[in-house]
Amino acid sequence: MSQLSFRKRLQNGSPILADGAMGTMLHQHSHSRADACFDAMNLEAPDVVRSIHQAYLEAGAELIATNTFGANKFKLAGAGKADQLAQINHIGVQLAREAIAKNGGEAFVAGSVGPLGVGIAPFGAVSQEEARAAFALQLAALLEAGVDLIQFETFREHKELLLAVAALRDLSPALPIIAQATFYHENLSYAGYPPARVANDLGRAGADVIGVNCGSGPAGITEALRQMRFALPDAVFSAMPNAGFPEVVGGRILYPASADYFADFAASVVELGATVVGGCCGTKPEHIAAMRAALDAPPRAAIDLHIADIAREQESQAADAPTELAERLAGGLFTTTVEMAPPRSYRTEPLLQAARRLRAAGADLINVADTPAARMKMSAWAVAHLLQTQIGIETVLHFPTRGRNMLRVQGDLLASHALGLRNLFVVLGDPTRIGDFPDASDLNDVAPSRLIHVIKQGMNRGVDMAGNSIGKPSSFTVGCALNMGADDIDREIRILRRKLQAGADFALGQAVFEPARIRRFRQRYAALCGEAFALPVLMGVMPLRSLRQARYLHNEVPGISIPADIMARLAAAGDEAPRTGLHIVHELLEEMASLVQGVYIIPGGDYELAAEVVAYIRERGSFQ
Repeated sequence: MSQLSFRKRLQNGSPILADGAMGTMLHQHSHSRADACFDAMNLEAPDVVRSIHQAYLEAGAELIATNTFGANKFKLAGAGKADQLAQINHIGVQLAREAIAKNGGEAFVAGSVGPLGVGIAPFGAVSQEEARAAFALQLAALLEAGVDLIQFETFREHKELLLAVAALRDLSPALPIIAQATFYHENLSYAGYPPARVANDLGRAGADVIGVNCGSGPAGITEALRQMRFALPDAVFSAMPNAGFPEVVGGRILYPASADYFADFAASVVELGATVVGGCCGTKPEHIAAMRAALDAPPRAAIDLHIADIAREQESQAADAPTELAERLAGGLFTTTVEMAPPRSYRTEPLLQAARRLRAAGADLINVADTPAARMKMSAWAVAHLLQTQIGIETVLHFPTRGRNMLRVQGDLLASHALGLRNLFVVLGDPTRIGDFPDASDLNDVAPSRLIHVIKQGMNRGVDMAGNSIGKPSSFTVGCALNMGADDIDREIRILRRKLQAGADFALGQAVFEPARIRRFRQRYAALCGEAFALPVLMGVMPLRSLRQARYLHNEVPGISIPADIMARLAAAGDEAPRTGLHIVHELLEEMASLVQGVYIIPGGDYELAAEVVAYIRERGSFQ
């Protein structure tokens, strides 16, 4: 078969049955240690490898993965076989082709590629460039041997998986990719990322099939797939579980899940949305045969493999994994974020749909406002958590100090971290007198600059405001408010300096309609402080929709000044004012892009207009 016919099968939507475990079968045949170099058996015991492929084909598999999972330079070097890398990969493909020919049928040959087995920077000694080159070396051998597709599998670090996908795309922009991540405790990757985030990243990287394998049995794999599919409902998915959790009996590694259980899994996971299904550790030809029978049987109601008590809400990133925002700030990447206000209702689907649209347009993050304009809204925490777990897009949670005492502030911080909400925008907040409940308490025990200090110098070091241990240190990334267009620049700089000393990581800037004000602020900062302004700023931009809106902002919203020429353009535009407002944003972006590290789009509820701004930024690659 070919890569073209594989893509055709994906398009028609009929399930593709993959094979089961190769390592389990080789371990059984060779009685070697579980960590032996099974890839070398392509040279040392080719008949055994070929017979395993044939057993899976006879069981009904249509996709055969080559015995090359660990055939990269690092793992082969550990076995003293690095000089045989090309040969091992070439023969791995050849043995799969020979088994297909001997079976007298047709099947796809997937080049199996696993993780490198080494620590990759910033947490290991191997640089990302070295890792990418190592993947390219193995991939080049598999491509030369003529695989129909590449199957990346059992990647517990999805950042490493992204490197591998990028390495393949450099070599072959068109070869189909199955990219499978592995999740562990509470369906998080080893670095603490949830399935929705992983699926979103793999979709952006260009994987044809996004999937999950290893790590757990059918129930855990099904739950991870459910979350992935919710985040990317139009993607193509794969699922390849272990045969349950292994146990050691009499020195042998045994897996408990029966073939009948896998038949039920196959039926239910296809109903859930998987296109490619198969097995991983512990699965044997009898498991694949049972899955074949289930897939060939007449359609029936899916069997629910979920455990009723499995928690539906997953923790997001672990404390030792930097947030995507932190990585973008450290890497100097231009970042696009959009503000979303929680609904004035408990219905969230319209908001989630808007978030999907923004993510598809290219937004990097979503800012979730907390009671904007002191209006009653759903909890910002709940909205941010839903966006991260169900849409797979990272959020910045607005964290106003107004109306919170010191006890509540610290409790709220622990709760947000537990929910995986680790990007915070600390701000005073809008006074209650302007909102729905003017008599509500408006007191606060801690100013924004003080709270930034509590978070960065206290909780991120493992202690609360009283110096008591909170256990494991938190890992918040904290932003502050900044108005670079303020009339009293010196006062704004004095306030900013307190926030910087407290440890602020970035700033969200008040919308500026005159880029010259940004240059003036930077110049004044350098003059007053004796150093260049270096804080990353995501500058506010507001797509204006009418002259009336512009006049309101100019006259009634503190800190916003809209020049007369923009007012005149909106007045002349008439009914076309929204399009003119969009053109004004484009012009502002072109002029401001070199002065800031990103944009903070404030759409006033018009998320379609915000998506147009995001798409413009994405198309204008020079911002990146």
